[in-house]
Amino acid sequence: MNIILMGLPGAGKGTQAERIVKEFNIPHISTGDMFRAAVKDETPLGLEAKSYMDKGLLVPDEVVIGIVRDRLAKDDCAKGFLLDGFPRTVPQAEALTATLHELGREIDYVLNVDVPRDLLIGRLTGRWICPVCGSSYHTLFNPPKAEGVCDKDGGKLYQRDDDKTEVVAQRLDVNIAQTQPLIEYYSGHGVLRTIDGNQDIDGVFADIASLLRG
Repeated sequence: MNIILMGLPGAGKGTQAERIVKEFNIPHISTGDMFRAAVKDETPLGLEAKSYMDKGLLVPDEVVIGIVRDRLAKDDCAKGFLLDGFPRTVPQAEALTATLHELGREIDYVLNVDVPRDLLIGRLTGRWICPVCGSSYHTLFNPPKAEGVCDKDGGKLYQRDDDKTEVVAQRLDVNIAQTQPLIEYYSGHGVLRTIDGNQDIDGVFADIASLLRG
């Protein structure tokens, strides 16, 4: 079972990825993990990728897809995989389709964990931190007993700049713009499945598991 997992920041994709790989016994393959392994093992493609990263440059698609191809050809992917963080663009998706075709494989499902933008903003802007002890709170999921005050030491909670509404909204809009062409691409190939992410973790996974079990 070959799966791509998609979802905007805050959609809970990471949590669902952990449960999918455990339940269906397939490897979780993320772009970051692949790059780190290729660089650590000093593969030709890993060294080429490192040369770009060391200069602060984007790694070209042909190098990225080469690293992906090497990873998907490994024995632990023989019965399937969960691909996370790749592809990010339609050209990468097209290259992945061609690469899998060479390996005699194809994507079975593209799971898009969908949560409305306004709810994602609420999830992503709800984090507040104590400057004294470093404890983290969330206005929705783990609020302090007294608003704006740390339960442990009474420190005045603060919000990191990248958790502020305007920053989060901009990040989401960039992600939506990048993701929409991929959604259309995989929808056109008949493999896209939209999962309602606006429910509790168990509910989201129950929907995913039901779909994957057919």
